[in-house]
Amino acid sequence: MTRSLRTGAIAVAALAASFALTACGSDDAKKDSGADASASATPGAGGGEDSGESGGGSVDAAALEGTWVGLTDGKNVTVSIAARKVALVADKSVCQGDVKDMGGEPMLALKCTDGGTERTMGAIDSVDGSKLVVSWDGGAKDTLAKAEAGKLPSGMPSLPDLGDLPEIPAP
Repeated sequence: MTRSLRTGAIAVAALAASFALTACGSDDAKKDSGADASASATPGAGGGEDSGESGGGSVDAAALEGTWVGLTDGKNVTVSIAARKVALVADKSVCQGDVKDMGGEPMLALKCTDGGTERTMGAIDSVDGSKLVVSWDGGAKDTLAKAEAGKLPSGMPSLPDLGDLPEIPAP
């Protein structure tokens, strides 16, 4: 029971942190970091919308900014990206890392607190203003919807009321 409470508390804390990142990574952040975002999207790119010519499917790292939520295999997945930093909560895993440029394409490079390896290196299959698809080296594939800044995502299971949790005695 204590383990599930800790896992739940970690997940709630990580989700709260991801929403805090969303507030920091709102549309204003895109305006503030305009030159930095386009310059860091692809080395050698001239800025602007076309971020390179690597097969026509090149992804602009600035398009990844925000919080993305969804269900994979019936389990919640939340990814928040702000200023090329990434926080991920998936099932019982909490991971953090960076957006890295790998051969001109951004990838998500993470380290999970539980030592998990299912979501440590993610390739961006596609991203648009409302949907992000990430294929992870560990085999998972997440299709996520963009969450609106300042609003909880719809269609997700509700969090437990913390007032209903039993009090844990101090050791």
